[in-house]
Amino acid sequence: MPKTLDGEIAPDRAAQPTPPEDVAGATSVRHDRRTSVPRAAWLIGPALVAGVAYLDPGNVASNMTAGAQYGYLLVWVVVLGNVMAWLIQYLSAKLGIVTGRSLPEVLGGRIHNRWGRRAYWLQAELVAMATDLAEVIGGAVALNLLFGVPLIWGGLITGTVSLVLLVLQSRRGPRTFEFVIMGLLAIIAIGFTVGVFVAPPSPEGVLGGLVPRFADANSVLLAASILGATIMPHAIYAHSALSRDRFATRRGEQAGRAGGAAGAGGAARVGRVGTGGAASSGQRSSFAKAGRLISAHSMGFGIRRGTDVAPELLPGTATALPTDTLVRATRWDVSIAMAIAGTVNLCILLLAAVNLAGVEGTDSLEGAYAALGVALGPAIATMFAVGLLASGLASTSVGAYAGAEIMYGLLHVRVPLILRRLVTLIPALAILALGFDPTTSLVLSQVVLSFGIPFALIPLVSLTAKAGVLGRWKNHWATTAAGVAASVFLITLNGVLLWLVFTGA
Repeated sequence: MPKTLDGEIAPDRAAQPTPPEDVAGATSVRHDRRTSVPRAAWLIGPALVAGVAYLDPGNVASNMTAGAQYGYLLVWVVVLGNVMAWLIQYLSAKLGIVTGRSLPEVLGGRIHNRWGRRAYWLQAELVAMATDLAEVIGGAVALNLLFGVPLIWGGLITGTVSLVLLVLQSRRGPRTFEFVIMGLLAIIAIGFTVGVFVAPPSPEGVLGGLVPRFADANSVLLAASILGATIMPHAIYAHSALSRDRFATRRGEQAGRAGGAAGAGGAARVGRVGTGGAASSGQRSSFAKAGRLISAHSMGFGIRRGTDVAPELLPGTATALPTDTLVRATRWDVSIAMAIAGTVNLCILLLAAVNLAGVEGTDSLEGAYAALGVALGPAIATMFAVGLLASGLASTSVGAYAGAEIMYGLLHVRVPLILRRLVTLIPALAILALGFDPTTSLVLSQVVLSFGIPFALIPLVSLTAKAGVLGRWKNHWATTAAGVAASVFLITLNGVLLWLVFTGA
């Protein structure tokens, strides 16, 4: 018999408790008893793709600046941010797996006031654009460092390559996209960590940096920037969608059963996205075309959908695989992704603390690249620039994915991929064309992200604590308490930052 990830005998799917909609008269799903749960390695992937958001050029700029200006002082911020990121990404993935919907989709169905939903979309869209700004600028800087490409052309090249990656995902599916992103992730990890092995940090300095404290107002600004770059709102939105697209294989099945039951006068409930109303006969007909719905939905990125409505799934009925198995696998997936992201981010800060502290001109990525070349040699500096380029290319693709999901989930609007990519490129290209300092723009973009965190985090913690949303997979009280504590900490930090800015302190 198949085994779960914990080595226990996996119950056959057909032996699972009958979903309520089956009791109402719909046909039960029958699964072959010989079908086994895929190997654990096959279930790994969505968190690694979402984890690229934690290694974008904004992270690099924030961590490099913190290490160069304050040495080991803000090590604790990187560690704390990574711990909070584990919890947040796990909750996001669990929401997508159990409900078969992304966080924007769930919120789009619960925010009934049209203007309230538009206001929420606007702040989320601004966060996504700030993310894209950092990623495109980072890729442009890397191309300039490696090949001397002018920044404006580097931004266009970065945006074009990200578009190719998005088309690859839409044509070849989530798994192929994951492999490509994981390959870029390996390049990022090598490029940003090799310098630490060449010039190791002081163990005493690292331990001292674990003590929470600030030096001045600027260190608070950098702490908010690091947290904004580490706990990125668009990664929260994206991870639930990535998990949905990978595992929500029963969505069409559920739709067909719901449509059949509704047509026969059954008790199945089918709601319109964003209204919760009853489905029309035309909608029920589209629901019955399960294969078409699955195929169109799996395209992702808001390119197109088979229908503008979706069945109201019960908790735990969104996947063909046992939900318990996927939730356990997600813990491993998130743990691996956050371990990689946290280690790399810490290495970036330590690399700057050891080699750039007190060195003139290291307040920019270009200056840091030159200083690394002097301190550790051109090979290490080149690997750093290659890591920065891979970071920009990978993270801007995930950012575009998140942006499209935000628009579709909240506004139910589908924008062609090329048009959306061009629109989100405009702010970054404008900054590059006007000659603003790229590194300063990167750091400030991360502060914008930090202010967007509560708007994503508070609804996520609230929704995953509700039995009506996740059923028996709802948060344990301790998990909810940890999520509330993280939210309070981040909101307080942002409040202190605002006070410092407006008082001139």
